[in-house]
Amino acid sequence: MLLEKFTVTDKMGIHARPATMLVQAANKFKSNIHLGFEETKVNMKSITGIMTLGITEGMIIEVMTEGEDERKAFQALCELMERESIGVSVKAIS
Repeated sequence: MLLEKFTVTDKMGIHARPATMLVQAANKFKSNIHLGFEETKVNMKSITGIMTLGITEGMIIEVMTEGEDERKAFQALCELMERESIGVSVKAIS
């Protein structure tokens, strides 16, 4: 399993637009892909799951991938997070 923590930088948090982008990207891969927030982990291939988390700016989330194409999925999702200004890697902040 691959895991990366991000601080959400989008002023509106993870609302419909970024959630849709994440779901569309995740659905391109066969691996299990999850978004974690506090004690909750949801399937990143489900817009409903992501939206129920109520993630706002400044919160720390985790992107997790596991499966046959986990590396490609992980790279694509991490790049999307930063490129679309959804979040920045916690490692980059440290």
